[in-house]
Amino acid sequence: MLNIGIKAPDFAAPDQNNKIQRLSDYQGQWVLIYFYPKDDTPGCTAEACALRDKYAEFDKIKAVVLGVSADSVKSHVKFADKYSLPFPLIADEDKKIIKAYGAGGLFHRISYLIDPLGNIAKVYDKVKPAAHATEVLSDLVK
Repeated sequence: MLNIGIKAPDFAAPDQNNKIQRLSDYQGQWVLIYFYPKDDTPGCTAEACALRDKYAEFDKIKAVVLGVSADSVKSHVKFADKYSLPFPLIADEDKKIIKAYGAGGLFHRISYLIDPLGNIAKVYDKVKPAAHATEVLSDLVK
């Protein structure tokens, strides 16, 4: 797990649209990076759908949501399409991003809120999938 105040590790990996996503592309914006175990499983679906349902609120305050798992681009396409997910799902099949952020473990669910300067502003290490979006938005509008 990374500590608050440190520079968030940059990365480059494809999302469900095969677009390469880089943290550095979002410099100047708040970014929620959420790590989840597996596409289309109950907890992961609850978390993704809660973020989807609150996505307009994230967008309104110009905050970015990025989901990351070790699933393939193909798996992410199915998951994103099935639930109309409006944000990038990053395919980290080699687990480089997962390791860099200390988000390893089959059932480990962790998120990081990255400030506009690229530093870790908050760590969510006990994520409740259905309530996570509301919790993060509450922190962003303080």
